[in-house]
Amino acid sequence: MNENPEHRPGPAEAARSRVAMATLAGTTLEWYDFFLYGTAAALIFNKQFFPSLSPSVGTLAAFSTFAVGFIARPLGGLVFGHFGDRIGRKATLVVSLVMMGVGSTLIGLIPNYDSIGFWAPVLLVAMRIVQGIGLGGEGAGATLMSMEHAPEGKKNLYAGFPQMGTPAGLVLANAIFLTTNAVLSDAAFESWGWRIPFLLSFVLVAIGLVIRLRVTESPSFAGILEKGDVVRFPLKESLKVGFPRLSLTLLAVVANSAVAYAFMVFTLSYGTQHLGYDKQFLVLSVTAAAVLWFATIPVWTTVADRYGRRTMFIAGSAAILLWCIAFFPLLNTENSVLAVIAFLGMGLIIPVTHCVQGSIIADTFPARVRYSGSSLILQTAAILGGGLAPMISTALLNATGSSVGVTWYLVVICSISLAGAIALFRLVPSSSRGPELPAVQERARV
Repeated sequence: MNENPEHRPGPAEAARSRVAMATLAGTTLEWYDFFLYGTAAALIFNKQFFPSLSPSVGTLAAFSTFAVGFIARPLGGLVFGHFGDRIGRKATLVVSLVMMGVGSTLIGLIPNYDSIGFWAPVLLVAMRIVQGIGLGGEGAGATLMSMEHAPEGKKNLYAGFPQMGTPAGLVLANAIFLTTNAVLSDAAFESWGWRIPFLLSFVLVAIGLVIRLRVTESPSFAGILEKGDVVRFPLKESLKVGFPRLSLTLLAVVANSAVAYAFMVFTLSYGTQHLGYDKQFLVLSVTAAAVLWFATIPVWTTVADRYGRRTMFIAGSAAILLWCIAFFPLLNTENSVLAVIAFLGMGLIIPVTHCVQGSIIADTFPARVRYSGSSLILQTAAILGGGLAPMISTALLNATGSSVGVTWYLVVICSISLAGAIALFRLVPSSSRGPELPAVQERARV
């Protein structure tokens, strides 16, 4: 019997699959650590590290430490981006995973305010900075590692695997958080049980490290080394793509981060303190939305590979804006069914833009400076969007006593992103099929 060797999974195909799974596993574990902090900040840290403050002000202080991780992410992105463009993607991704695991494990060991006073929040902030630096190196690097291994016609699909790690990490963090809470009394969980999910980070990251060490280096970077095309200062070189394209790319992706963190983190404190929802119900609702988010990413990335991502991204940006108008009114009914619909709507809409934002950012830059340039855009968007969203939302709520201000904040930032996306794709139309194209060729092709 004659078999067509083209239908056998060859070494190259097996290597691609291994890289895709390794980036998914690594980003899942990193986002597990990062989201675990967000959940704890919304529900626990105000009592453990800021007990002298009122509940609302303590929550605002806890969300401030949450934002610190985002402020540290650009530093991680710049450092890891520089070395990722100079020595390779693989080594930097291994280091970033280790940093995240160490930071999260140590958070589980920090004594609370009653034990060491002022030093408790100081140490918490220090470990949050370590987390932020580690995730700053992970965000762009994992997307590049997977995308640069992609076969012809599947660039968005492969770039979407690391993006799946975001909702997967949220599901894992919330599942372990809820399980720990369920087996312990409320008093025990708030006293010491919350530390268990952080201490588990050490085991989970060790597993992820074994998986990540088995992958091969990016073919794009290997080609750069072979041609001797390594850039001495890749960040400086990446800025040569021009301010218009850089700024529009940033604006196009900033809303996704803001909306995601408002619904994943801020709603936990808002729903429990102001609407009377049970915290387990809210965490389960966010988790269900994240499952839907995870499951639909491969669908949307396949659509992007087949039909192009421009129209899909713009439509998704408009859909997020419209759902932000409906989200808090649904939540404010204090009706559990409508609240679940609000969360599931977010889980369905957010992945439309989230799944391809990594490849859109990466395509802004040539391969030799792609890690540095992508990190710059991604981490700046993370600060302006996700890092500040829970804190700004809490401040608006405290100032007005209503969620209306939060809704307007999200609508404004979504409108800015929608306008940025439309302008970006007019400036440089997006082609998601085929190899990397210079701007002039890409414009002619679409």
